[in-house]
Amino acid sequence: MSTLDTALQKAVSSIPDCVAAGYVDLASGMLLGIKTVDSHPSQVVEMVAAATADLFQGPSVQTIEQMFRMSRGIPEDGHHYFQEIIVNSDNLIHVFLRGKKQQQVACFVCRKGANLGMVLTKSRMAMPTIEVAL
Repeated sequence: MSTLDTALQKAVSSIPDCVAAGYVDLASGMLLGIKTVDSHPSQVVEMVAAATADLFQGPSVQTIEQMFRMSRGIPEDGHHYFQEIIVNSDNLIHVFLRGKKQQQVACFVCRKGANLGMVLTKSRMAMPTIEVAL
Protein backbone atom coordinates (compact mmCIF):
# COMPACT_ATOMS: atom_id res chain seq x y z
CA MET A 1 0.00 0.00 0.00
CA SER A 2 1.40 3.41 -0.96
CA THR A 3 1.92 6.24 1.51
CA LEU A 4 -0.99 8.13 -0.09
CA ASP A 5 -3.27 5.10 0.23
CA THR A 6 -2.30 4.78 3.89
CA ALA A 7 -2.99 8.49 4.52
CA LEU A 8 -6.39 8.28 2.80
CA GLN A 9 -7.30 5.14 4.77
CA LYS A 10 -6.31 6.89 8.01
CA ALA A 11 -8.54 9.85 7.03
CA VAL A 12 -11.51 7.57 6.31
CA SER A 13 -11.02 5.98 9.74
CA SER A 14 -10.71 9.27 11.63
CA ILE A 15 -13.42 11.41 9.99
CA PRO A 16 -16.91 10.75 11.42
CA ASP A 17 -19.10 8.53 9.22
CA CYS A 18 -16.63 8.85 6.34
CA VAL A 19 -17.32 6.41 3.52
CA ALA A 20 -14.72 7.62 0.99
CA ALA A 21 -11.66 9.81 0.58
CA GLY A 22 -9.88 10.76 -2.61
CA TYR A 23 -7.05 13.00 -3.71
CA VAL A 24 -7.20 14.83 -7.03
CA ASP A 25 -4.48 16.62 -8.95
CA LEU A 26 -6.10 19.61 -10.66
CA ALA A 27 -3.18 20.28 -13.00
CA SER A 28 -3.30 16.83 -14.62
CA GLY A 29 -6.96 16.06 -13.90
CA MET A 30 -5.99 12.74 -12.36
CA LEU A 31 -7.42 10.95 -9.36
CA LEU A 32 -4.20 10.21 -7.46
CA GLY A 33 -5.75 7.93 -4.87
CA ILE A 34 -9.06 6.81 -3.43
CA LYS A 35 -10.19 4.76 -0.42
CA THR A 36 -13.79 3.71 0.13
CA VAL A 37 -15.66 1.54 2.60
CA ASP A 38 -18.23 0.49 -0.02
CA SER A 39 -17.90 -0.45 -3.66
CA HIS A 40 -18.84 2.26 -6.12
CA PRO A 41 -19.50 2.03 -9.86
CA SER A 42 -16.29 2.64 -11.81
CA GLN A 43 -18.04 5.35 -13.83
CA VAL A 44 -18.62 7.37 -10.64
CA VAL A 45 -15.03 6.93 -9.45
CA GLU A 46 -13.72 8.00 -12.87
CA MET A 47 -15.78 11.20 -12.73
CA VAL A 48 -14.48 12.30 -9.30
CA ALA A 49 -11.43 14.08 -10.70
CA ALA A 50 -13.37 15.80 -13.49
CA ALA A 51 -16.13 16.97 -11.16
CA THR A 52 -13.61 18.24 -8.61
CA ALA A 53 -11.73 20.16 -11.29
CA ASP A 54 -15.01 21.73 -12.44
CA LEU A 55 -15.80 22.83 -8.86
CA PHE A 56 -12.44 24.50 -8.34
CA GLN A 57 -11.35 25.50 -11.84
CA GLY A 58 -14.46 25.69 -13.99
CA PRO A 59 -14.78 28.69 -16.32
CA SER A 60 -17.17 30.55 -14.01
CA VAL A 61 -14.93 30.02 -10.98
CA GLN A 62 -11.90 31.28 -12.91
CA THR A 63 -13.83 34.35 -14.02
CA ILE A 64 -14.93 35.12 -10.44
CA GLU A 65 -11.36 34.79 -9.17
CA GLN A 66 -10.04 37.04 -11.96
CA MET A 67 -12.70 39.65 -11.14
CA PHE A 68 -11.76 39.58 -7.44
CA ARG A 69 -8.08 40.04 -8.27
CA MET A 70 -8.78 42.88 -10.71
CA SER A 71 -11.09 44.70 -8.30
CA ARG A 72 -8.50 44.45 -5.54
CA GLY A 73 -5.53 45.29 -7.75
CA ILE A 74 -3.87 41.96 -7.02
CA PRO A 75 -1.64 40.47 -9.72
CA GLU A 76 -2.12 36.87 -10.86
CA ASP A 77 0.01 34.80 -8.49
CA GLY A 78 -1.55 31.33 -8.69
CA HIS A 79 -3.49 31.72 -5.45
CA HIS A 80 -7.14 30.68 -5.55
CA TYR A 81 -10.00 32.07 -3.49
CA PHE A 82 -12.05 28.87 -3.33
CA GLN A 83 -10.28 26.76 -0.69
CA GLU A 84 -13.11 24.62 0.70
CA ILE A 85 -16.39 23.52 -0.80
CA ILE A 86 -19.12 21.61 1.03
CA VAL A 87 -21.85 19.86 -0.95
CA ASN A 88 -24.82 18.31 0.78
CA SER A 89 -26.57 15.68 -1.31
CA ASP A 90 -29.64 13.62 -0.38
CA ASN A 91 -27.69 11.13 1.74
CA LEU A 92 -24.13 12.40 1.96
CA ILE A 93 -21.88 15.29 2.90
CA HIS A 94 -19.07 15.95 0.40
CA VAL A 95 -16.13 18.04 1.64
CA PHE A 96 -13.53 19.29 -0.83
CA LEU A 97 -10.35 20.88 0.57
CA ARG A 98 -7.67 22.50 -1.57
CA GLY A 99 -4.10 21.70 -0.54
CA LYS A 100 -1.50 24.31 0.35
CA LYS A 101 0.21 23.92 -3.04
CA GLN A 102 -3.12 24.94 -4.63
CA GLN A 103 -3.03 22.15 -7.25
CA GLN A 104 -4.42 19.22 -5.26
CA VAL A 105 -7.81 18.72 -3.65
CA ALA A 106 -8.86 16.12 -1.10
CA CYS A 107 -12.44 14.88 -1.25
CA PHE A 108 -14.12 13.37 1.79
CA VAL A 109 -17.58 11.80 1.61
CA CYS A 110 -19.53 11.21 4.82
CA ARG A 111 -23.00 10.01 5.69
CA LYS A 112 -25.54 12.82 6.05
CA GLY A 113 -26.02 12.17 9.77
CA ALA A 114 -22.42 13.06 10.60
CA ASN A 115 -21.74 16.19 12.63
CA LEU A 116 -20.62 18.72 10.00
CA GLY A 117 -18.36 20.58 12.44
CA MET A 118 -16.51 17.40 13.34
CA VAL A 119 -16.32 16.34 9.69
CA LEU A 120 -14.69 19.69 8.79
CA THR A 121 -12.34 19.62 11.77
CA LYS A 122 -11.17 16.07 11.17
CA SER A 123 -10.92 16.64 7.40
CA ARG A 124 -8.69 19.66 7.95
CA MET A 125 -6.59 17.68 10.42
CA ALA A 126 -6.08 14.92 7.83
CA MET A 127 -4.79 17.28 5.12
CA PRO A 128 -1.13 17.65 6.21
CA THR A 129 -0.64 13.87 6.29
CA ILE A 130 -2.26 13.46 2.88
CA GLU A 131 -0.25 16.31 1.36
CA VAL A 132 3.14 14.99 2.48
CA ALA A 133 2.22 11.48 1.31
CA LEU A 134 2.40 12.54 -2.32
